[in-house]
Amino acid sequence: MDFLVMCIGNPQGGDDAIGPYIAGKLKELNIDVIDCGTTPENYTSVVKQINPKKLIIIDAADMGLKPGEIRIVPKEKIGVMTISTHGIPTSVLMNYLEQYVKEVILIGIQPQNMSGEITTKIKEKARFLVESIKDKKINTLSVLK
Repeated sequence: MDFLVMCIGNPQGGDDAIGPYIAGKLKELNIDVIDCGTTPENYTSVVKQINPKKLIIIDAADMGLKPGEIRIVPKEKIGVMTISTHGIPTSVLMNYLEQYVKEVILIGIQPQNMSGEITTKIKEKARFLVESIKDKKINTLSVLK
C-alpha cells in the first residue's frame, strides 16, 4: 500500500472533530483511512499489519495560526505546540510508528473552537485537505516554521 491516513480527534470536541470528519470524507472516496478517535495508540497494530509506505496522521493542533490553517508539522515542532485531547503524545506515537513505516507525516489543522460543533470554516478547510490527499498533493502543503 502506498499510503494510509490516520485521523485523530474527538467527534464531540468542536474543531477537534476534524480528524473523524476527514476520515468520513476519505472513506466516501475509498481512500485507506483509520478513524482513531481519541485513542490512536489502539491502532498501531493495524498500521503495522497494513504496512503502508507512508502514514499520514491528521489532527487538530494549536500552532498559533489563523483558524483553519493547515501545516505539515515537523517532528521537532511537536513539542512546542498543543496537540488535541488524546492520551498519548503525538511525538511518541510517531516515534513508535517510524520503526514500521518508512515515512510518517503529521498534518495539523489550526482549530477555532474546541467545544460544541465543528465550525464551518474548519469543515471548508477539511475539504481542501481531502482533495489534496485524493490528488496525492500533500507535499504542496506548507510546513510549520
